Amino acid sequence: NGNINQETTTTLSSQGTVSAFNPDSIAVKSTTSTQPVTYAFTKSTTYVDENGNPVSIETVHSGVPVTVYYDRNGNQMVATRVVVQGDPNAPVVQHTKTTSTTTETVPNP
Repeated sequence: NGNINQETTTTLSSQGTVSAFNPDSIAVKSTTSTQPVTYAFTKSTTYVDENGNPVSIETVHSGVPVTVYYDRNGNQMVATRVVVQGDPNAPVVQHTKTTSTTTETVPNP
């Protein structure tokens, strides 16, 4: 009875916003977790936009919404692909909406 010891890796994904980006890892704060989750990455990790087009690693920074596809290897999570949500080439624009109301009181004659 020969037991075959196979190492299985499962590709999982997680959505969130980048909370830290380091030379060898990325920390992502997901909507489901209170603490950021750190993913290691390798030279083969790819960075793409929602259409699958490669993006520059510089577009990945704190506050950017991403989906991380990763393999769980033992207790380490290794990012295989990082999908940057939205248009990474669009300038960062802060949207503010201001509303003003003018009330005029006219005395009755």
